[in-house]
Amino acid sequence: MIENKTVKGNPLKLNLQFFATQTTLLNAPGNDLSPQMKTYYQDRLIDMADPYLVHDQFGDKYPIPQGKGKVTEFRKFSPLDKALTTLTEGVTPAGNKLDVTTILAEVKPFGDFIEISDVLDLTAIDPILEQATKLLGSQAGRTLDTVTREIITAGTNVMFAPKSSGVANLTRADLDATSLLTVETIFKTVAKLNSMNARPISDMYVGIVHPNVACDLMLSDKWWEAQKYANPENIYKGEIGRIGNVRFVQTTEAKIIARPPTDAGPVPSVYITMIIGMNAYGITDIAGGGLRHMVKQLGSGGTTDPLNQRATTGWKALKTAVRLVEEYMVRVEHCCATNLMAPSN
Repeated sequence: MIENKTVKGNPLKLNLQFFATQTTLLNAPGNDLSPQMKTYYQDRLIDMADPYLVHDQFGDKYPIPQGKGKVTEFRKFSPLDKALTTLTEGVTPAGNKLDVTTILAEVKPFGDFIEISDVLDLTAIDPILEQATKLLGSQAGRTLDTVTREIITAGTNVMFAPKSSGVANLTRADLDATSLLTVETIFKTVAKLNSMNARPISDMYVGIVHPNVACDLMLSDKWWEAQKYANPENIYKGEIGRIGNVRFVQTTEAKIIARPPTDAGPVPSVYITMIIGMNAYGITDIAGGGLRHMVKQLGSGGTTDPLNQRATTGWKALKTAVRLVEEYMVRVEHCCATNLMAPSN
């Protein structure tokens, strides 16, 4: 309160609070506008950052026709040894025999769904059914990609990156923080594939790497960015560059194996990089039984939903993969300087 002028001998008193600016921060008792300050929900929802799904990209497709069961059989003839024994004139040799091995693959069902109540659908701020469908689509893709990944990374053809000192590692347990995927290891992997008569896919082998590993490789002076050697229409999904005779595609779904700590302390995670040749593995599903999306609207449940209270959205698929020729792909196990303690995926 201040005195300003006098009126008939009495001082005039003014209350300056009548001239105070009202703000959203004024929330004292008797002057609280915080209930009016509601959270504003943006109409645009944040899109999920889905990974590149690349593990099916380099497998041969072998669908099973409808009505032909759920197990498919692959047959492989064993190569014949060289015939280095000289023939005796006029004498018929003993001859040779064929040896056939079979590889079986059984498709298995996968799927999931989300149930949405009628009240939620009517009252939710966001379009629930639409968003549930997007989330399920992402889940389906990552699930089916992982099915293939787990099969091809379980192969018997494996190499372990050596320590920086040059000491060889013979098992996964031997890998330490210096056992990185180097240019030398990549070249040795290619040499191993070549020695087993593996053939490149198109003109080069393909490597599937995690972005953390890609970061290490990009620091090499042997690294070529994909745009420098390939036309845009010929670049694989997720392709980022090459070293030597290997074109690399990156995905956060590349396999990582976390290892438990020891008495000496934390142990770095093991990253799996697959170097793949042509015809190394196959992808199998049932014709017409691949990934399917299903929406059951409110009112479609019949007597199981007499009050039309539930809608569902979901997916299902029949899927498997099979390693056809172990010698045509190599699992390289190593650690990574960029992120040594990555979780399993």
